[in-house]
Amino acid sequence: MKVLLIVPAYNEALNIEKTIKDITTNTTYDYLIINDCSNDETKAVCLKNHFNLLSLPINYGLTSAVQVGMKYAYQKDYDIVIQFDGDGQHDASYAKDLVKAIEEENYNLVIGSRFVNQKKPKTMRMLGSRLLTLAIKITTGKTIKDPTSGMRAYDKQIIKEFLENTSLTPEPDTLVYLFKKGMNIKEVQVEMKEREFGESYLKPLKSAEYMIHMFFSILFIRTITRKNKKS
Repeated sequence: MKVLLIVPAYNEALNIEKTIKDITTNTTYDYLIINDCSNDETKAVCLKNHFNLLSLPINYGLTSAVQVGMKYAYQKDYDIVIQFDGDGQHDASYAKDLVKAIEEENYNLVIGSRFVNQKKPKTMRMLGSRLLTLAIKITTGKTIKDPTSGMRAYDKQIIKEFLENTSLTPEPDTLVYLFKKGMNIKEVQVEMKEREFGESYLKPLKSAEYMIHMFFSILFIRTITRKNKKS
């Protein structure tokens, strides 16, 4: 199977070299950096290192960066896309475990989860994650222990779904949509690292707004999705 790691990057000049080295050292998969019009030296670093790069003309945000990556993967006939953060927090050595679950177990989407075998910390940051897990359980009957994980592998069916439905995002509420569409989703245990350089765009207030938005989207928007009819 052809596998592509799409790496959305915004102002990751200090992290992107290490991220790509991790990918090329620990996998045999292709990769594509989606530079979301960074205003630091991200693009220059990528060009200097001859990284596989696609630069967006303006800052569209994570969702658009992922959608562009999905479109590229569809056009190039990739079988699996792995969403992989450009900030160095994901570990590429786990990519094969996500791919294996799609190849051998016929899952449509596989999430690299921090909490399959480990307990979720009792922190304010994880309170929002717990609420999203609860909301997904209420609306689908399914348990996703790490709904905010940005390390996800998608099969060809979901790649096409992203192209046909531009409202889809790489966010927790899309998991509800995909469950409602009859997709099979699995979590596999991974370890994630702390960001070395730069800051997350999700500051405390922004994080709270994000969690509230996701919670209501799951309960009142994505929950009305209807399952695909079998042909």
